[in-house]
Amino acid sequence: MLVKWEGIVIRSVDYGESSKVLTVFTREHGKIGIMARGAKKTKSRLIAVSQLFSHAYYLCKTGPGSGMPDLSQGEVIESYRDLRQDLLHTAYAAYMAELLDRLTQEREANPYLFELLAMTFHYMNEGKDPEILCRIFESKMLIVAGIRPHLQGCSNCGAEREPYVISVTQGGLLCPQCATLDPYAIAVTPAAWKLLRLFQLFELERLGEIDVKPATRTQLRHVLRSFFDQHLDLHLKTRSFLEQVERMGDGTR
Repeated sequence: MLVKWEGIVIRSVDYGESSKVLTVFTREHGKIGIMARGAKKTKSRLIAVSQLFSHAYYLCKTGPGSGMPDLSQGEVIESYRDLRQDLLHTAYAAYMAELLDRLTQEREANPYLFELLAMTFHYMNEGKDPEILCRIFESKMLIVAGIRPHLQGCSNCGAEREPYVISVTQGGLLCPQCATLDPYAIAVTPAAWKLLRLFQLFELERLGEIDVKPATRTQLRHVLRSFFDQHLDLHLKTRSFLEQVERMGDGTR
């Protein structure tokens, strides 16, 4: 039986001398493994649709008891070539792809996540700020994982009293009176916690130009990574590479 899916390649592993096993996040069925036979051959018609980050239609042979679907042919929608050719973009895209991979299960449809990934990659490929796009993506993925930092008043007493700190263990903002509950709470500027709150609610298609100071960027990164580390402990392979690239970028600002 032939089926057609729209998807984005979030992982690609070589299989034998000439083939690849693709992990494709599809609009229709979520994450699916697909065998792309011969995709490594120089004249293969599957080369373009089997590239990492490619957004394409995939026509596959599948059926009950047939195992992994076989990719028959495909049609590229967006290749996101810049995401593979620019080091910074590659690092961010690979990190976000792995984050999505680790926080989703096979064949669990989630059209919202598909659109989030497609739009994030599209905007990044168009030249929008990859770091801010990544922070928005991380904020959304925390919610997907069941973690929603409390960013409307103090998470302990409810008071709207600044200056706030952010406590990963307490789950969000703490006012000056409650800040002693967590000696490791993270000091943040109003700009940082307000952006974090915006990222939770923000619809990505409304994204314009966001001018964020370097110090605020550092706080956003620290807070979001701390929530991931404390509550999920994912140990993503792509994160160490991304952090190296981010440090290179910090040194040039």
